[in-house]
Amino acid sequence: MSAVVDFPVKPEARPYLEAFGRDRRRGDPAWLRGYRRRSLARFAELGFPSRRSEAWRYIDLRQLEQRPMLPTARPTPVVTSALATQLAEIGLAEPSYRLVLVDGKFAPELSSLDQLPSTVRLGSIAAAIAERPDLVRSALEAQSPDRPFASLNAAFFAGGFVLDIAPGIALERPVEILHLAAGDAAGALYTRSLVVAGQDSRATVVESFAGSGDYWRNDVIELRLGAGSELTRVTFVAEGVDALHFGETLARLDEASRLSGFVLLAGGRTVRHDVTVRSEGAGSRCDLNGVFLLSGRQEANILTTVDHRAPGGETREVFKGVATGHAHGAFQGRITVRPGAQKVDAHQLSRNLVLSPRAAIDTKPELEIYADDVKCSHGAAIGDLDEAALFYLRARGISNNEARRMLIEAFAQEAVDLIEQAPLREHLRSRLTRRLATLEE
Repeated sequence: MSAVVDFPVKPEARPYLEAFGRDRRRGDPAWLRGYRRRSLARFAELGFPSRRSEAWRYIDLRQLEQRPMLPTARPTPVVTSALATQLAEIGLAEPSYRLVLVDGKFAPELSSLDQLPSTVRLGSIAAAIAERPDLVRSALEAQSPDRPFASLNAAFFAGGFVLDIAPGIALERPVEILHLAAGDAAGALYTRSLVVAGQDSRATVVESFAGSGDYWRNDVIELRLGAGSELTRVTFVAEGVDALHFGETLARLDEASRLSGFVLLAGGRTVRHDVTVRSEGAGSRCDLNGVFLLSGRQEANILTTVDHRAPGGETREVFKGVATGHAHGAFQGRITVRPGAQKVDAHQLSRNLVLSPRAAIDTKPELEIYADDVKCSHGAAIGDLDEAALFYLRARGISNNEARRMLIEAFAQEAVDLIEQAPLREHLRSRLTRRLATLEE
């Protein structure tokens, strides 16, 4: 431990320091070993965030404090019938460029990359570190050191992917990334990924997360959008009932680029989806939309931070939340407009349904505006189903349960309908319908 840090550390960080000391990483280049040590030292200094921190006030971290989720040595993925079933359940029906990660490791026999254009590179982050170290190194070292779980991820990541799209390339098929957790062994999966969209390129990336067992997934991805590029990124989280999922997205938008993001949180015991967007170039646009569907004792937290640093930017956010049973959901969104970032047009909306007395949803949209020529607004609402609409459906012979399901689906569907690509929209509609079928059981 003393070889890593030479100052007092937070008590909850000690098991991770000890695990790092046992993890030799002999295959890492010197720059990566140094980066990992610095990242772990920063985590040891920061420790776990507390609920006194505004960004963490709505999520319970005691389960991580009481039982550290340490990285475990996992064997090379083996194709099983269970994995094949998972792929069939969450995968896209339409043709795609598919990359499958099992416990963070690239599974070539489950992937389908043979028709990928030569102008696009897609593979494991391990291969990218070996073949294109400058690309990966610049992305890793550009990130803020003040994010505790991202720092922990940087110290331990052992899997993930890199997608690099050449300038001017428009991909006709979506890029599909399937993250599967195999087996029932408790432990942590640390994955780190990077997407680089070259100038004037067009692409769609669909990431799905699923698994079984008791595990913590700590996933960090960076998105770099070149000038004039367009990237659609969809995230579908359907983790196992005992799983924890912390996903962090860090995006940078250059001039006139557009990021369209959508998330559907449908599975996992505790799920946190954190998106930070830096609008660096004039005229860039960011659309962030999503839905969480919670039941039992599930917990989900969606955070968005959009930082407009250049003029003429646009942001649109629409998030829907549904909670029943003893579930707890939260949405926290902040849009910042820096001095000089004039003509920014940014709007944020959070609407939520609480369907049982013991369920709860918190919502906290925020605007920080330091420019005087902008159009910005935010809104939030929390309520139950419309009794008049429920009565109307029941009066026409529809059962109470079916009427409730129809109204909940129509409510959540409004966010899904914002997806512009019809096949992708239908894919998410089917996932939404499947989750709603068990929501109030």
